[in-house]
Formats: sequence, C-alpha cells, structure tokens
Amino acid sequence: MRLRPGRIGDFPAICDLLGYVFHEEIAGEVKELEAEVWEVERSLVADDHGVIAGHAVAYSRELTVPGAVLPAAHISCVGVLPTHRRRGLLTALMHRQLGEIAEAGREPIAVLWASESAIYPRFGYGPAAARLKFDILNREVRLTAPPAEPAGRLRMGDPAALLTDISKLYDQVRADRVGWSGRDDRWWRYVLRDPKDLRDGATKRYAVVHDGPGGPTGYAIWRAKERWNHHGPDAEVQVREVAAVDPETYRALWRFLLGIDLSRSVTYTLGAVDEPLQYLVDEPRRLGGTVSDALFIRLVDLPAALAGRRYRTAVDVVLEVDDPILPANTGRWRLTGGPEGATCSRTGEPADLACSVTDLGAAYLGGTSLAALAAAGRVRQLTANDPNAAFGWHRAPSATEVF
Repeated sequence: MRLRPGRIGDFPAICDLLGYVFHEEIAGEVKELEAEVWEVERSLVADDHGVIAGHAVAYSRELTVPGAVLPAAHISCVGVLPTHRRRGLLTALMHRQLGEIAEAGREPIAVLWASESAIYPRFGYGPAAARLKFDILNREVRLTAPPAEPAGRLRMGDPAALLTDISKLYDQVRADRVGWSGRDDRWWRYVLRDPKDLRDGATKRYAVVHDGPGGPTGYAIWRAKERWNHHGPDAEVQVREVAAVDPETYRALWRFLLGIDLSRSVTYTLGAVDEPLQYLVDEPRRLGGTVSDALFIRLVDLPAALAGRRYRTAVDVVLEVDDPILPANTGRWRLTGGPEGATCSRTGEPADLACSVTDLGAAYLGGTSLAALAAAGRVRQLTANDPNAAFGWHRAPSATEVF
C-alpha cells in the first residue's frame, strides 16, 4: 500500500471508488463533468498493488471570507474502499494533502463539506458555516411587503443561455457573501449540470433574471416536479440558488418563485442561516426551516489566513494555538487589525486566548462565535481581552453549492 499522485488513467477507478463510498453511480454526463473539474495534479490515491483503495483531491478555487476573497483549497472526492477501512488510509491521505497544500504556499485555508461531520475535525477542520433548508408551504405564506411599482422585469430562459448575465451577477454578489466559492467556466458547467436521469422525475432547470433600469440585478435557478393528488395540483418547486444585488430584486425573485402556478411547495436547501426570506413572510413557520452543517474550514497557513480576512471591530490579541498536524501553526500569535486590514506574527507575549486550530477554523468565517466555543469549554479565555466581537461579521456565512 502506498500513497502517490493521481494519474489520468486512474480516473475511471476513482469514479468506481466514489460510487461505492457515496452509493451512487458516476457515469455518462456526470462522469464527463467530474473529469472536467478534476485536477489530476492535485489528486492523491492510495494504491494497493494496482487497486485504487483511497482518494482525495484539492480543487484550486477562491472563497469569500470576511472582507476579502482568498485562494482556498476546495477538498473533495474523499473516500476509501469498504474493503480497506480501518487501516489508516484516510488519515494518511488527509495528512499528506494538508502537508502538500502548506508546502505549496498558495492557499492559506482549505474548505470542505463533511459527509460524516465527526471525521474532519480530527484533521483540523472546524464547522464554520451552517445552512438553512426550507420546505415551504407556498400557498400558506404571503410576502408582507406589498408589490412595489414595477421597477424592472423578469425574463426566463435556459440557465446556459442566460449565463453571461448570471455569472456577472454571481461575481458581483459573492464579493460580499462569505462562504461563496469562485466559479470559472468549468465550474459553471459543473454547477449547472442537469442530466435527465438525475432529475428524479422533475423538469430541467430554468433560470429567471431580474432586469432593473440599469441592467440585470438578480437571478434565480429552479426546477419543478409535477404532482397531483385528490385535492388537485401539488407540484414542488425546487430552488437551486438565488442571488440579488438589492432588497427589491430579492423580493421580486421570491414573489415569483412562491407564486409559480400549480405548485403547493417550494424547497430551497442552501439558504443562509440569516436568509432574509424569513423576515419577508407573514407565516415564518410555514417556511419549514431546518438548520444543518455546511462548510468546514481548515487554517493551513495560520498567520496568512488571519491576516487575509478583515475584522468587524479593532482587535489586538495574542492567540495560543495548537496544531498537531501542521506544527508550523502551533504557538503564540499576535493578531492586530480591524475593518481595514490585519497583521499576524509570532510573539512571546502571554496569551489572551488558547484554542486548537480546529476551533479557530470554526470561528474563521464569523459564523461560529468564540464565545460559544468558550462556553462549551473548547476555547479558553485567559484574560479580559476578548476578540469575539471582532471575529463576527455583518452577515452569516453561507454556501451556494456542494462541491
């Protein structure tokens, strides 16, 4: 058994492995799109005499963090064959991958979705962003704000046909939405993939763009699933994502989505914890919101990561951090900064706060408070110099895609 870089010829076996691990077939159009975004040069495999027994890959993308956009290794396609579990392969893959990311020096942070949330904190990934999943009874909610005088119009079409406007709007909005990932042409094709055999009886995806007086101001992507019962039409609208540059556009898009003919429910699985929709309707309980974990953050280059983001208030604090996997992060660090920028450097001064790199990752996007972690006994506040308010942000972090 040995770990080695992936090769182009490994891809079919990697797809088979991931099919075993995640209980789904990766074939046809899905396989082609996976191959397009797969970065063979950043792929790691566990090779058991020619059998691909484990795999992990890092994608080269950007992530919006508080006040900035940083390069971030997007970790994906992690798994070990059922026949090779409990042999330390996952640990070996994750340790080597983190070492390679750190050695390359391009990405101060790594980010992933956890299929099993108990696994990745062992490798320094902290739960940094949650999501709010909506299961809306759309005929039982009304927007409290009355329709304004039309200041724009909606136009529908295929997402690919509207991609020029959609991608520009996405980039405009994501600059201020912590947790949103950068998308080049390959990733837009991947995000908008729509194989018929994966629709579970639903329609193809549709897009709607809102045009204001000065041009496009927002969009939504959705599909619908036809259903009828003895009461009549009972279709479900499945919302993929919504992006708007102003509140008026946001309301217009949701008014459209909640009012689609013949529908009785609307689902939206990637809402933010502070999704404004919660405060726009007269019956919030009918939104059926449930909270689930989303992004896990790992600080790879701790001083670069802490200096790379902005802080809500002025901060001057000494952090004592333990990182058993990347020991270069272990030690005391003085963080000084605020809304305009920050610096972080080693210090011998006494610590104000002590934590693990996992808990610092959880707090990094501003969605998990250091105060809550301290109340849980995970962070130790050693002096009265409390950086909790500085690490927060004006909007909760969220995610618009599972990668």
